Amino acid sequence: MRIIFWGTPEYSIASLEIFIKSKHEVIAVVSQPDKKRSRGNKLISSPVKSFAEQESIKIYTPEKIRDNIHFINELKSLSCDLFIVIAYGKILPKEILEIPKFGCWNAHASLLPRWRGAAPIQWSLIKGDEFTGVGIMKMNEGLDTGDLLFEEKIKIDNNDNLNTLSEKLSILSAKLFLNTASLLEENINKNTNSKLTKQITLGREITYARMLEKSDYKVFWSNEAFKISQKIKALYPRANTTFRGKNLKIIKIKVLSSDEIKNEKYLFMSNYSKPGIILAVIENEGIIISTKTDPIILLEAKLEGKNISSKNQLIQQLKPTVGEYLSD
Repeated sequence: MRIIFWGTPEYSIASLEIFIKSKHEVIAVVSQPDKKRSRGNKLISSPVKSFAEQESIKIYTPEKIRDNIHFINELKSLSCDLFIVIAYGKILPKEILEIPKFGCWNAHASLLPRWRGAAPIQWSLIKGDEFTGVGIMKMNEGLDTGDLLFEEKIKIDNNDNLNTLSEKLSILSAKLFLNTASLLEENINKNTNSKLTKQITLGREITYARMLEKSDYKVFWSNEAFKISQKIKALYPRANTTFRGKNLKIIKIKVLSSDEIKNEKYLFMSNYSKPGIILAVIENEGIIISTKTDPIILLEAKLEGKNISSKNQLIQQLKPTVGEYLSD
Protein backbone atom coordinates (compact mmCIF):
# COMPACT_ATOMS: atom_id res chain seq x y z
CA MET A 1 0.00 0.00 0.00
CA ARG A 2 1.01 3.62 -0.58
CA ILE A 3 1.51 5.26 2.81
CA ILE A 4 2.02 8.81 4.05
CA PHE A 5 3.68 8.80 7.46
CA TRP A 6 3.00 11.53 10.03
CA GLY A 7 5.37 11.88 12.99
CA THR A 8 7.81 14.19 14.72
CA PRO A 9 9.89 12.93 17.69
CA GLU A 10 12.41 10.12 18.08
CA TYR A 11 9.56 7.98 19.40
CA SER A 12 8.01 7.80 15.91
CA ILE A 13 11.08 6.55 14.08
CA ALA A 14 10.68 2.83 14.86
CA SER A 15 7.31 2.86 13.09
CA LEU A 16 8.64 4.78 10.09
CA GLU A 17 11.61 2.45 9.80
CA ILE A 18 9.50 -0.71 9.90
CA PHE A 19 7.32 0.57 7.05
CA ILE A 20 10.34 1.57 4.98
CA LYS A 21 11.65 -1.99 5.33
CA SER A 22 8.27 -3.57 4.59
CA LYS A 23 6.61 -4.35 1.27
CA HIS A 24 4.59 -1.14 1.61
CA GLU A 25 5.67 2.13 -0.01
CA VAL A 26 6.22 5.21 2.12
CA ILE A 27 5.62 7.93 -0.48
CA ALA A 28 5.94 10.93 1.85
CA VAL A 29 6.54 12.01 5.44
CA VAL A 30 4.80 14.88 7.23
CA SER A 31 6.55 16.34 10.29
CA GLN A 32 6.54 19.50 12.38
CA PRO A 33 8.51 22.50 11.03
CA ASP A 34 12.13 23.07 12.06
CA LYS A 35 12.41 24.80 15.43
CA LYS A 36 14.98 26.87 17.25
CA ARG A 37 16.30 24.41 19.81
CA SER A 38 19.79 25.63 20.72
CA ARG A 39 21.33 28.67 22.40
CA GLY A 40 22.40 30.03 19.05
CA ASN A 41 18.79 29.99 17.81
CA LYS A 42 19.81 27.55 15.11
CA LEU A 43 16.91 25.87 13.32
CA ILE A 44 16.90 22.12 14.06
CA SER A 45 14.91 19.52 12.12
CA SER A 46 12.67 17.06 13.94
CA PRO A 47 14.11 13.53 14.40
CA VAL A 48 11.57 12.13 11.93
CA LYS A 49 12.45 14.70 9.28
CA SER A 50 16.17 13.99 9.69
CA PHE A 51 15.55 10.24 9.38
CA ALA A 52 13.35 10.70 6.30
CA GLU A 53 16.03 12.84 4.66
CA GLN A 54 18.54 10.03 5.13
CA GLU A 55 16.10 7.68 3.40
CA SER A 56 15.48 10.17 0.55
CA ILE A 57 11.73 10.31 1.22
CA LYS A 58 9.65 13.34 0.21
CA ILE A 59 9.04 15.52 3.28
CA TYR A 60 6.37 18.08 4.16
CA THR A 61 6.67 20.39 7.18
CA PRO A 62 3.67 22.74 6.95
CA GLU A 63 3.34 25.54 9.49
CA LYS A 64 -0.37 24.83 9.60
CA ILE A 65 -2.53 22.01 8.27
CA ARG A 66 -6.07 23.26 8.89
CA ASP A 67 -7.45 25.24 5.91
CA ASN A 68 -4.10 24.89 4.15
CA ILE A 69 -5.55 24.42 0.65
CA HIS A 70 -2.21 24.08 -1.11
CA PHE A 71 -1.01 21.37 1.30
CA ILE A 72 -4.33 19.51 1.21
CA ASN A 73 -4.36 19.48 -2.59
CA GLU A 74 -0.77 18.23 -2.57
CA LEU A 75 -1.76 15.33 -0.32
CA LYS A 76 -4.69 14.46 -2.57
CA SER A 77 -2.45 14.42 -5.64
CA LEU A 78 -0.30 11.64 -4.12
CA SER A 79 -3.11 9.04 -4.38
CA CYS A 80 -2.39 7.63 -0.94
CA ASP A 81 -3.98 4.46 0.47
CA LEU A 82 -3.21 5.00 4.12
CA PHE A 83 -2.12 7.67 6.61
CA ILE A 84 -0.03 6.35 9.53
CA VAL A 85 0.15 8.85 12.41
CA ILE A 86 2.29 8.56 15.53
CA ALA A 87 3.16 11.54 17.74
CA TYR A 88 2.77 14.07 14.93
CA GLY A 89 1.82 16.87 17.33
CA LYS A 90 -1.43 18.26 15.90
CA ILE A 91 -5.00 17.03 15.52
CA LEU A 92 -5.80 16.27 11.89
CA PRO A 93 -8.94 18.07 10.61
CA LYS A 94 -11.76 16.33 8.75
CA GLU A 95 -10.60 17.49 5.31
CA ILE A 96 -7.31 15.64 5.85
CA LEU A 97 -8.78 12.58 7.56
CA GLU A 98 -10.93 11.95 4.47
CA ILE A 99 -8.05 11.91 1.97
CA PRO A 100 -6.61 8.33 2.15
CA LYS A 101 -8.64 5.47 0.70
CA PHE A 102 -8.43 3.28 3.80
CA GLY A 103 -8.38 5.89 6.52
CA CYS A 104 -5.99 7.49 8.98
CA TRP A 105 -4.61 5.27 11.73
CA ASN A 106 -2.97 6.41 14.93
CA ALA A 107 -0.87 4.58 17.53
CA HIS A 108 -1.62 5.93 21.00
CA ALA A 109 0.60 4.97 23.95
CA SER A 110 -2.01 4.14 26.57
CA LEU A 111 -4.89 1.80 27.31
CA LEU A 112 -7.64 4.01 25.93
CA PRO A 113 -9.77 5.78 26.97
CA ARG A 114 -7.31 6.23 29.85
CA TRP A 115 -4.79 8.98 29.12
CA ARG A 116 -6.17 10.50 25.97
CA GLY A 117 -4.05 13.46 25.00
CA ALA A 118 -0.52 14.75 24.62
CA ALA A 119 1.55 13.05 27.34
CA PRO A 120 0.16 9.56 28.06
CA ILE A 121 3.48 7.91 28.93
CA GLN A 122 4.43 10.59 31.43
CA TRP A 123 1.05 10.56 33.17
CA SER A 124 0.89 6.76 33.39
CA LEU A 125 4.21 6.90 35.28
CA ILE A 126 3.30 9.93 37.41
CA LYS A 127 0.10 8.22 38.56
CA GLY A 128 1.81 4.90 39.19
CA ASP A 129 -0.18 2.81 36.71
CA GLU A 130 0.64 -0.88 36.83
CA PHE A 131 0.00 -1.40 33.11
CA THR A 132 0.01 0.60 29.94
CA GLY A 133 0.04 -0.33 26.26
CA VAL A 134 -0.59 0.75 22.69
CA GLY A 135 -3.87 1.10 20.87
CA ILE A 136 -4.17 1.37 17.09
CA MET A 137 -7.26 3.43 16.35
CA LYS A 138 -9.03 4.78 13.33
CA MET A 139 -8.76 8.53 13.65
CA ASN A 140 -11.70 10.91 13.85
CA GLU A 141 -11.96 14.59 14.71
CA GLY A 142 -11.93 14.00 18.47
CA LEU A 143 -8.98 13.84 20.84
CA ASP A 144 -7.98 10.17 20.73
CA THR A 145 -11.61 9.05 20.58
CA GLY A 146 -11.48 6.74 17.54
CA ASP A 147 -12.45 3.08 17.46
CA LEU A 148 -9.68 0.56 18.15
CA LEU A 149 -8.44 -2.08 15.72
CA PHE A 150 -5.60 -3.49 17.83
CA GLU A 151 -4.49 -3.11 21.43
CA GLU A 152 -1.68 -4.70 23.40
CA LYS A 153 -1.03 -4.28 27.13
CA ILE A 154 2.37 -4.32 28.85
CA LYS A 155 3.41 -4.15 32.50
CA ILE A 156 5.24 -1.09 33.73
CA ASP A 157 8.37 -2.34 35.51
CA ASN A 158 9.51 -0.78 38.78
CA ASN A 159 12.70 0.43 37.11
CA ASP A 160 10.99 1.95 34.07
CA ASN A 161 11.41 5.65 33.44
CA LEU A 162 10.25 7.85 30.57
CA ASN A 163 13.10 6.70 28.32
CA THR A 164 12.83 2.96 28.90
CA LEU A 165 9.03 2.85 28.74
CA SER A 166 8.94 5.07 25.65
CA GLU A 167 11.35 2.72 23.89
CA LYS A 168 9.17 -0.31 24.69
CA LEU A 169 6.01 1.42 23.49
CA SER A 170 7.70 2.77 20.36
CA ILE A 171 8.74 -0.76 19.33
CA LEU A 172 5.29 -2.11 20.17
CA SER A 173 3.62 0.64 18.11
CA ALA A 174 5.74 -0.28 15.08
CA LYS A 175 4.74 -3.93 15.35
CA LEU A 176 1.03 -3.18 15.72
CA PHE A 177 1.11 -0.66 12.86
CA LEU A 178 2.54 -3.26 10.52
CA ASN A 179 -0.16 -5.71 11.63
CA THR A 180 -2.74 -3.01 10.89
CA ALA A 181 -1.51 -2.46 7.34
CA SER A 182 -1.43 -6.20 6.69
CA LEU A 183 -4.96 -6.68 8.01
CA LEU A 184 -6.35 -3.78 6.01
CA GLU A 185 -4.70 -5.11 2.86
CA GLU A 186 -6.10 -8.58 3.54
CA ASN A 187 -9.58 -7.13 3.98
CA ILE A 188 -9.24 -5.26 0.69
CA ASN A 189 -8.42 -8.50 -1.12
CA LYS A 190 -11.31 -10.32 0.55
CA ASN A 191 -13.68 -7.33 0.23
CA THR A 192 -14.38 -7.37 3.99
CA ASN A 193 -14.20 -4.78 6.77
CA SER A 194 -12.00 -4.80 9.88
CA LYS A 195 -13.81 -5.28 13.18
CA LEU A 196 -13.34 -2.20 15.37
CA THR A 197 -13.88 -1.80 19.11
CA LYS A 198 -15.55 1.32 20.47
CA GLN A 199 -13.62 2.74 23.42
CA ILE A 200 -16.80 3.17 25.42
CA THR A 201 -17.33 -0.59 25.47
CA LEU A 202 -14.00 -1.25 27.20
CA GLY A 203 -15.35 -0.16 30.59
CA ARG A 204 -12.33 1.95 31.52
CA GLU A 205 -12.18 5.38 33.14
CA ILE A 206 -11.75 8.29 30.73
CA THR A 207 -8.75 10.40 31.75
CA TYR A 208 -6.77 13.07 29.94
CA ALA A 209 -2.98 13.35 29.71
CA ARG A 210 -2.66 17.12 29.47
CA MET A 211 0.47 18.75 28.13
CA LEU A 212 3.13 19.19 30.77
CA GLU A 213 3.96 22.67 32.04
CA LYS A 214 7.17 24.05 33.49
CA SER A 215 5.76 23.84 37.01
CA ASP A 216 5.10 20.09 36.61
CA TYR A 217 8.84 19.42 36.56
CA LYS A 218 9.40 20.78 40.07
CA VAL A 219 10.08 18.18 42.76
CA PHE A 220 8.03 18.93 45.86
CA TRP A 221 9.79 17.37 48.83
CA SER A 222 6.60 17.77 50.87
CA ASN A 223 5.09 14.94 48.82
CA GLU A 224 5.28 11.26 49.72
CA ALA A 225 8.56 9.60 48.73
CA PHE A 226 6.92 7.19 46.29
CA LYS A 227 5.19 10.09 44.48
CA ILE A 228 8.50 11.91 44.18
CA SER A 229 10.04 8.74 42.77
CA GLN A 230 7.22 8.38 40.23
CA LYS A 231 7.61 11.97 39.06
CA ILE A 232 11.38 11.64 38.61
CA LYS A 233 10.92 8.49 36.51
CA ALA A 234 8.07 10.01 34.50
CA LEU A 235 9.89 13.25 33.67
CA TYR A 236 13.37 11.75 33.22
CA PRO A 237 15.76 13.51 33.01
CA ARG A 238 14.10 16.89 33.65
CA ALA A 239 12.54 16.77 37.14
CA ASN A 240 14.28 19.43 39.20
CA THR A 241 14.78 21.18 42.51
CA THR A 242 16.81 24.21 43.64
CA PHE A 243 20.12 23.90 45.47
CA ARG A 244 21.86 27.06 46.66
CA GLY A 245 19.94 29.09 44.13
CA LYS A 246 20.84 26.87 41.18
CA ASN A 247 18.72 24.43 39.21
CA LEU A 248 19.45 20.81 40.10
CA LYS A 249 17.99 18.16 37.80
CA ILE A 250 17.16 14.99 39.69
CA ILE A 251 18.14 12.04 37.50
CA LYS A 252 17.94 9.07 39.85
CA ILE A 253 16.90 8.45 43.46
CA LYS A 254 16.19 5.51 45.73
CA VAL A 255 13.50 5.47 48.39
CA LEU A 256 14.81 4.12 51.70
CA SER A 257 12.61 1.44 53.21
CA SER A 258 11.86 1.24 56.94
CA ASP A 259 14.25 -1.68 57.30
CA GLU A 260 17.05 0.20 55.53
CA ILE A 261 16.60 3.24 57.76
CA LYS A 262 17.40 1.01 60.78
CA ASN A 263 20.74 0.03 59.24
CA GLU A 264 23.72 1.48 61.10
CA LYS A 265 25.20 3.03 57.97
CA TYR A 266 22.18 5.33 57.76
CA LEU A 267 22.81 7.08 61.07
CA PHE A 268 21.52 10.49 60.12
CA MET A 269 19.55 13.23 61.83
CA SER A 270 16.82 11.70 63.95
CA ASN A 271 14.43 14.58 63.43
CA TYR A 272 13.53 14.77 59.75
CA SER A 273 9.94 15.96 60.04
CA LYS A 274 10.62 18.92 57.72
CA PRO A 275 10.78 17.79 54.07
CA GLY A 276 13.65 18.78 51.79
CA ILE A 277 16.39 18.65 54.42
CA ILE A 278 19.76 17.00 53.76
CA LEU A 279 19.92 14.35 56.46
CA ALA A 280 23.23 12.70 55.67
CA VAL A 281 25.97 12.35 53.09
CA ILE A 282 26.95 8.72 52.60
CA GLU A 283 30.25 7.97 50.87
CA ASN A 284 29.94 5.70 47.80
CA GLU A 285 26.15 6.07 47.87
CA GLY A 286 24.74 9.57 47.79
CA ILE A 287 22.89 12.32 49.61
CA ILE A 288 19.96 11.49 51.88
CA ILE A 289 17.03 13.92 51.76
CA SER A 290 13.83 13.99 53.84
CA THR A 291 10.34 13.88 52.34
CA LYS A 292 6.84 13.81 53.80
CA THR A 293 7.30 10.08 54.37
CA ASP A 294 10.47 8.00 53.87
CA PRO A 295 13.85 9.58 53.15
CA ILE A 296 15.36 9.19 49.70
CA ILE A 297 18.96 8.85 48.50
CA LEU A 298 19.91 11.19 45.70
CA LEU A 299 22.05 8.95 43.47
CA GLU A 300 22.44 10.97 40.28
CA ALA A 301 21.82 14.60 39.37
CA LYS A 302 22.87 17.46 37.12
CA LEU A 303 23.70 20.83 38.63
CA GLU A 304 23.13 23.89 36.45
CA GLY A 305 26.23 24.46 34.30
CA LYS A 306 27.74 21.06 35.20
CA ASN A 307 27.70 17.55 33.77
CA ILE A 308 25.61 14.73 35.17
CA SER A 309 27.32 13.23 38.22
CA SER A 310 26.59 10.43 40.66
CA LYS A 311 27.47 9.16 44.11
CA ASN A 312 30.93 10.40 45.26
CA GLN A 313 31.36 12.63 42.21
CA LEU A 314 28.00 14.25 42.99
CA ILE A 315 28.97 14.71 46.64
CA GLN A 316 32.23 16.37 45.65
CA GLN A 317 30.46 18.61 43.16
CA LEU A 318 27.68 19.79 45.48
CA LYS A 319 29.62 19.74 48.77
CA PRO A 320 26.32 19.45 50.67
CA THR A 321 25.96 20.18 54.38
CA VAL A 322 23.79 18.16 56.73
CA GLY A 323 20.77 20.25 57.68
CA GLU A 324 20.84 22.22 54.44
CA TYR A 325 17.50 22.77 52.70
CA LEU A 326 16.60 22.05 49.07
CA SER A 327 13.78 24.30 47.91
CA ASP A 328 10.91 23.33 45.60
